[in-house]
Amino acid sequence: MTALHIISFAALWLGYQGYWSVKSRSVKASTAKEPLPSRLVRLVAMLVAIGLLVLLDIPLGLLDDRFLPTGEGTFWAGFVIAAVGLGFSVWGRRHLGGYWSQAVTLKEDHRLITSGPYAFVRHPIYSGLLLGLLGSAIAIGELRGLAAVALVFSVLWQKLRLEERWMRERFGTSYENYAAKVAALVPYIL
Repeated sequence: MTALHIISFAALWLGYQGYWSVKSRSVKASTAKEPLPSRLVRLVAMLVAIGLLVLLDIPLGLLDDRFLPTGEGTFWAGFVIAAVGLGFSVWGRRHLGGYWSQAVTLKEDHRLITSGPYAFVRHPIYSGLLLGLLGSAIAIGELRGLAAVALVFSVLWQKLRLEERWMRERFGTSYENYAAKVAALVPYIL
């Protein structure tokens, strides 16, 4: 990777993280929150995934093998996919507003959001984040990137299942009807 590649991805991901940091200050109070151990497992998995994507000089055996050829086209295709994914995630966050939380929570006066990106998938923040990670993996072109995506997918899937259970308990038939019409992560597929 060239210096331009590194700077481009650093700016993209740091901008994304910066947006999240600023917006996390304006959320509604929680009435219920997932246990700390599940949040810690997710944090460790995310840190490992970031390490896989960033620490490219650390040899990891088979994970160093390429699944895509090296080249400008591969890198910039991955960059665009990552930018689109992170943009979709930000759209989901903006649309969710004060109901967002890093942990699975129920908020005061919690209401079911089904418009905007939530009309396409039930978890657009996760969908966008996963697409952002997939774009990063494509740009890197090594199996370590796909391992990072798989790791984050597995912890987000567990978080999603907990959220879904809480949403079903809170909103009952309304959530069941919504879930029957709108896929969880990939429109019309998953």
